Amino acid sequence: MCFKGSYHLFYQYNPKGSVWGNIVWAHSISMDLVNWEALEPAIFPSEPFDIKGTWSGSATVYPDGNPVIYYTGVDAKGQQVQNYAIPADITDKNLRKWVKPKEGNPMVVADKEINGSAFRDPTNCLASEWVLEYIDFFPVSTSHEKGLDFSELGKDVKHVLKVSLDVTRFEYYTIGTYFPDQDKYVPDKGQVDGWDGLKLDYGNFYASKSFYDPVKFRRVVWGWANESDSKEEDVKKGWAGIMPISRTVRLDPSGKQLLVWPIDDVETLKGNKVQMSNQQLEIGKPVKISGITGNQADVEVTFSIPNLEKAEPFDPSWKDPRDLCYKKKSRVQGAIGPFGLLAFATEKLEEFSPVFFRIFKAQNNKHVVLMCSDAEPSTVMTNVYKPMFGGFVDVDLSDRKLSLRSLIDNSVVESFAAGGKTCITSRVYPTLAVFQDAQVFAFNNGTEPITLEHASAWSMESPRKMNN
Repeated sequence: MCFKGSYHLFYQYNPKGSVWGNIVWAHSISMDLVNWEALEPAIFPSEPFDIKGTWSGSATVYPDGNPVIYYTGVDAKGQQVQNYAIPADITDKNLRKWVKPKEGNPMVVADKEINGSAFRDPTNCLASEWVLEYIDFFPVSTSHEKGLDFSELGKDVKHVLKVSLDVTRFEYYTIGTYFPDQDKYVPDKGQVDGWDGLKLDYGNFYASKSFYDPVKFRRVVWGWANESDSKEEDVKKGWAGIMPISRTVRLDPSGKQLLVWPIDDVETLKGNKVQMSNQQLEIGKPVKISGITGNQADVEVTFSIPNLEKAEPFDPSWKDPRDLCYKKKSRVQGAIGPFGLLAFATEKLEEFSPVFFRIFKAQNNKHVVLMCSDAEPSTVMTNVYKPMFGGFVDVDLSDRKLSLRSLIDNSVVESFAAGGKTCITSRVYPTLAVFQDAQVFAFNNGTEPITLEHASAWSMESPRKMNN
């Protein structure tokens, strides 16, 4: 949330180790969403209604300017109840101290029809039974690109309902209409409410929460990317889990999906810039993007696709893009693709983290764009989870161009296709492609020619303050 010009991030944290347990609400503050200072925990188990746990929830600032935290506490009987906390000193813009009023806590207790051991994660914008994890509900404008505060209603406003599903570990959302007089939300026609629906991110990105930023008039979303290596490695390095770069969300002009894009504040970290143009990408001959630090970089590329009519036929039985990516890996030759970027790559490609496209033609002659991010070749280590992630990109290829942006940072690749229509975050653990030995390449393993029409790439500096 944003309070008196400062951004506040609260997150689940174990102060005694890098594995699950002893959870408190850690608290960090920032003036720019890039440089972060860690403060003392905001809340921790201390009262009968949370003595066995202070679990996740929401923080917000009410219209009267008063902040509040809603959270799940685990009481002495092991039951999950919903509580609240307020600042001890409202004049302290850093909100260092929080108190849990005796009056009104717990706020909500599960009745006999609700499983009190799975009754958690209250949100500040929906009066519900909290049967889904990490609900988010917010308005988006149909007439401009600025973000909206939750109170915004009217004919130029749509609403987004986002849920996190623990069984799949993805963030699903629908776009629809909110009827305040009925306190009812109805997804728009054509929106899929289920596992086949739209995702905020098609990769390692979970438990997200958005807020309205009144400083820059935008809707910002945070998410969590967990580790894919072993618990033993987490203990060894002393930490686990990261918060990817914050992202803005707004409605796509089609009205059918969101556009998700890195916050512009990250531009302050850009260092040396290199550019390339009109590079022909021949099959099996990657082109290095030289002059940048390959382990910390921001790479934006535009590909030109001259022979769209040569696209392979799309099988209508291919429903799951992730499954299709497993079948059509970066080294599986196609017609148009695979083509894209190789992040964290060694010179001889002993390790590389590919983010790539393949283009198909459906029976209605429309093109289907598949985006994949594959961690399998990212490291020579064997005791690491190396998943494939994939999503379809709903993009118009009438200009025969396709764009990709990847933020590369030591153990994470955050990729955004076609201006943020499809996003994939992947955790990777290279052992050879590290520091100065990490390179970035553009590649094409399809039989049809692809042109790297333009590439802009920057070395990225580390923030001045990294939560310390």
